[in-house]
Amino acid sequence: MTGYLLHLLRHGAPETPGLMMGRTDGLPTEAGIMACVENVQNVEIKVLISSNLVRARAPAEVVAGRIANRLVIDPRWRELDFGDWDGKASSEVDPDALGRFWDDPDHNPPPGGERWSALTNRVGAAIASLSPRPTLVVTHGGAMRAALAVLCGFDQRQVWAFDLPYASLLTLHVWPGEQASAQIMGLSQ
Repeated sequence: MTGYLLHLLRHGAPETPGLMMGRTDGLPTEAGIMACVENVQNVEIKVLISSNLVRARAPAEVVAGRIANRLVIDPRWRELDFGDWDGKASSEVDPDALGRFWDDPDHNPPPGGERWSALTNRVGAAIASLSPRPTLVVTHGGAMRAALAVLCGFDQRQVWAFDLPYASLLTLHVWPGEQASAQIMGLSQ
C-alpha cells in the first residue's frame, strides 16, 4: 500500500493574538504570512488546500502564487467554533467553565459552540476526501489536533500535548483506506 505526505501548516500570527479565534476571523500579520511561506519553501506540494478563514487563506494565497498551483478552499479545515467565547481572551471567560472545556471538550463545549467530536468528524471527512498526492493544508491549531486524533488515534488529552505555534508545519505520512492511519514525519517551526 502506498501512502502520501500530508503537510498541515498552522496559519501565521494574527494581528490580535491571544484570543479564542474560532469562527472569529482576523488578518494575519505580514511576518506571520512570511513565516508560513518560509516553512513550506522546500515542501513538495501537488495539492494546496486552505481553510476559508482569511488568517489561513492569506498565507495559502501567497504560497499558491509562488508555486503556481491552484488553491482549493475547504471550510471543513476551519478552527473549532468557540461559540459565546469566540473572539474573547481566555481571561474573559469563566475559569471553571474553561477548565471543564479543556478537560473534556466534547462533554463541555463552549456555550453555543462546537463539540470536539464535531470538529474531528468534519476534519475526518476532509481527510477522507483527499487524493493520495503530496498535499499542503493551511489550517488552524484545533484542526491540526483533530487530524492527529483521526489519523493517529490520539485522544483529546493527547493532542493537547503537541505544541503547535503559529506557522508550524506538521508532516504526516498517510495511508488511506477504510481505516486511514498516519505516521508523524516531522514538526517544524
